[in-house]
Amino acid sequence: MLLQSGQLLSSAGTQSTAIAYPLLVLGLTGSAAKAGAVAFARTLPLALFALPSGVAADRWNRKWLMIGADPIRVVAIGTLAVAIVAGSIPFWAIALVAFVEGAGAALFSTAHAGALRAVVRVPQLPVAAAAQTGREAAVRIAGPPLGGTLFGIARALPFLVDAASYAFSFLSVLAMRTPFQEAREVDLSALRSRVAEGFRFLWSQPFLRTCALLFGLANFLGPGLLLAVVVIGTRQGLSGGEVGVLVAAFGVCVLLGSFLSPLVRRALPIRAVLLLELWTWIGCAVFLVWPDVYVLTVGLLPTALAIPSTDSVVHGYRIAITPDRVLGRAESVRSSISLAIAPLGPLAAGALLGVASERATIAVFAGFGLVLAVWGTLSPSLRAAPSLDELTNGPAVRSQT
Repeated sequence: MLLQSGQLLSSAGTQSTAIAYPLLVLGLTGSAAKAGAVAFARTLPLALFALPSGVAADRWNRKWLMIGADPIRVVAIGTLAVAIVAGSIPFWAIALVAFVEGAGAALFSTAHAGALRAVVRVPQLPVAAAAQTGREAAVRIAGPPLGGTLFGIARALPFLVDAASYAFSFLSVLAMRTPFQEAREVDLSALRSRVAEGFRFLWSQPFLRTCALLFGLANFLGPGLLLAVVVIGTRQGLSGGEVGVLVAAFGVCVLLGSFLSPLVRRALPIRAVLLLELWTWIGCAVFLVWPDVYVLTVGLLPTALAIPSTDSVVHGYRIAITPDRVLGRAESVRSSISLAIAPLGPLAAGALLGVASERATIAVFAGFGLVLAVWGTLSPSLRAAPSLDELTNGPAVRSQT
């Protein structure tokens, strides 16, 4: 409860500023490209610092790494809020704060996988992963409209709320008594060999490797399309609060999908669960026929319903079968692969919306989604996907290539 409640408020603050950042940049510069650049700066550290964060999570106390990450974010976001109130905030400072916030998130999230496994029994990890996705969905519902509303009251307000949420996260982790790692010996091997061990483990698991690649590339779609909703909605005359409601609709469906996830896991094999998400990404193509921001939002909702089921089977299985001593590094390698392209999504969306039509921009994203869906359908690794029964019976680490 401490882990989930702390992350609930922290994620709510993060989601409120996810819409406040582009609204701030659009208000100051009127540039969609610059709004995309700030989203890029916020997402980039998750990929850039994933590997060193994973090494740190397997080398030092994971709890203290999480505790140390939050004050960094409090100071960065709080400084931005003060600068906004002062009325003098250059564009580069917004991008810098977004980058620092993302760096803190990279360190925190890599250690968080160990915290989750420390407080959840292995057979329940898929359920825990679905609950975690549901929690994130809940804040996607409340966060964007809250951020848009707070921004309408005062531009600095959503950033002050975000800083307070990180302070609460700091206190909740500090209050936990459960160790976040098993007893382990100090690894004195070279940094390169420690990172390589994480690569070797993940690469030896065909299913995990393919999922990291496929859904890593899919991370290009989500952030980019949601930024497109913000920019297109603003161009079509919607207020900050109204744009926030559209973004929140995605979160409503993710939350609903988290409730449906147990039914989906019982009704469908893992391969079908994964393909369900991949094929729904092309729903954004309805915008090409009817170029309205509401239609674009509706086209994204089936994907939102499918995401929790995918997360529950992939994240739960991966955390369960990964040895604790290499968990941080394996997670960091997976993050590096899966998040390497994520910062390019909003960057590409912002750039395309600045130089091309809205239809052309969405067509690029729909085409990319189609390529991923076909790849997943033809993938031998997904055809040989494992069963979740392996977790109950004691998963065996598979090493075939």
